[in-house]
Amino acid sequence: MSRSPCCLLLCLLVAVAGAAPPTAAIATGAATETAEPQHAYAAVDAFLLDQLETLGIPGAAIAVVRDGRQVHSAAFGKADPAGRPMSPQTPVLLASTSKSLTAIAVMQQVEAGRLRLDEPVRTYLPWFTLDDPRSPAITVRHLLHQTSGMSSRDTAFEASLSQEPEALEASVRAMAGSPLAGEPGQRFHYASANYNVLGLLVQTVANQPFGEYLQQHVFGPLGMVHSHTTAAAARQDNAAEGYARWFSTVWVRTDVPAPAAGMPSSTLYASAEDLGRELMALLDGGRYGSARVLEPGSVAAMFVPRTSVDASKGYGMGWYTRPLVESVGPAADGAAARGVPLLLEHQGEWGNSHTYLAMVPESRLGVALVINGNDTAAPSRLKAIDTNILRILHGHSPVPAVVFEDWLQQSSWAVSLGLLLAELLSLWLSLSVIFRRRFARRGRQGPLAWAAAALALDAFALWLCLVYAPARFDTDLLVIIRQFPDVGVSLVPVLGLAILWPVPRTVCLLSRVLRRAPRGVP
Repeated sequence: MSRSPCCLLLCLLVAVAGAAPPTAAIATGAATETAEPQHAYAAVDAFLLDQLETLGIPGAAIAVVRDGRQVHSAAFGKADPAGRPMSPQTPVLLASTSKSLTAIAVMQQVEAGRLRLDEPVRTYLPWFTLDDPRSPAITVRHLLHQTSGMSSRDTAFEASLSQEPEALEASVRAMAGSPLAGEPGQRFHYASANYNVLGLLVQTVANQPFGEYLQQHVFGPLGMVHSHTTAAAARQDNAAEGYARWFSTVWVRTDVPAPAAGMPSSTLYASAEDLGRELMALLDGGRYGSARVLEPGSVAAMFVPRTSVDASKGYGMGWYTRPLVESVGPAADGAAARGVPLLLEHQGEWGNSHTYLAMVPESRLGVALVINGNDTAAPSRLKAIDTNILRILHGHSPVPAVVFEDWLQQSSWAVSLGLLLAELLSLWLSLSVIFRRRFARRGRQGPLAWAAAALALDAFALWLCLVYAPARFDTDLLVIIRQFPDVGVSLVPVLGLAILWPVPRTVCLLSRVLRRAPRGVP
């Protein structure tokens, strides 16, 4: 006797939902516990080479600065499928480390008197609004400190394909229909849209396209000759091509949208050495060589965390702040940890790149790391590289990574693949019922039971894709599809089947039931 397809379908869904997260670890490269700089730099290079081999990372470049000069730079791996070597001058998509450059531009306009930090955004953009009566209270400072109340999900732009110069203003205007997630100025809520609005403010008060402004007033004075505001310009400068880790297994060269609308927050390009120049300027009070991009007071204001992220972490203007616990090692007691220096840092996570910036003002140490790939299922693997570099530079050995993403993120590709298989099974069984007379011995109950089970599967798929996952990752579905490419290849057909097939399937199944109804039965 054959099993009910309802039972088969239920078993499949339970297996998908209960999938255990894969175990993950990061190998620790051998690092000499020494405070000698040259030994530390050699240990950093050995560690990065180990990580490229262990995790399969395509390429990486690093620059270390101290006391106003670059003291170390190195590059490893490949920049593209042809095997072109990465170099410290190779541009990479920055993702969220773009924000620190935009913060510099904003503070330049504050110094020029064109922007005031505590002035409402609507002073400069009278049309600016969101779908909330509290939005007129949003100030320039709120945007800089990520306390505007905007959420990433309701202001998502990352899936856009537009490369037009007008895209920045168009995306900010499109936020008029977005709700606020909280009261402006009350608490930290990270949203890249905050910095997109800041970029438009600079563009407006400077009367100059934001990309041109950055090139002229930030990149130019800092000698950042391998930094770019568009993907086209970066490609002309032999930018690294991005990779994604598909199915938590294999690295594949992957195109991910880098929209012009996200230039101020996410889609700038720069090399490791250029980012080192930015760090040198900030660590030297806004001066780089004979050029000055900011006054010391403006730099100091950028470093002040005016909002708390958690018990130990704050947020300044484009920088997270926390104690540099890597300087005392994992075995330090609480008293030692309380006396550690302040660290300013920011990571950049895109579907196909990972970047990291760190500064220790007390020792005037800065680190810039760029990787032309990302593991979206478990980005903590790459984040562990960032913190381990800090450990090595402070004379300690690296520690194993702790992969803290939940099972849904780690197994998202498996969940989406399971949904696709379930939808394909549903399609096959439905067609079998309609055209091959399955359930013939079950009378009317068979087709009706199958119609109900198939509708339940469709409802579950739509709930997971349209409601749960966007809320869980604080973004919208289109961003998930385009930024998680291995997930997207399964979700697109799943959504197609769950949206387009239920109505014709249900109609066909019901018509089959009605055709088989006994005569005289309505």
